[in-house]
Amino acid sequence: MTHADDRLRGLFASDAPNARDAVFSTAVMEGVMLRRFQEDVALLCGASVLAAGALWALWPVLQPVLVSLSQGLAPLAGAMTVAFCIQQIASGQPASVADLES
Repeated sequence: MTHADDRLRGLFASDAPNARDAVFSTAVMEGVMLRRFQEDVALLCGASVLAAGALWALWPVLQPVLVSLSQGLAPLAGAMTVAFCIQQIASGQPASVADLES
């Protein structure tokens, strides 16, 4: 049985994959990730420019709506902020909310 195994091993040795080069694989993956990063940055820049253009075009319509909403919601926002602060102080956890614990 060993003789047959040796013959098969010799037959399949020509089809065995080459040893992997870690430095080459790392360099290739670095290039792939750099390309993906550049594509993501380009996509995000394009989306940001489009969103900024849309906001600039819609600002004359949105500005009066935002002013009227902010005047009505300002007292509520202040009350909610005060209630949140009181709740955090009463629970004894203000440092953990502000990430002041080490």
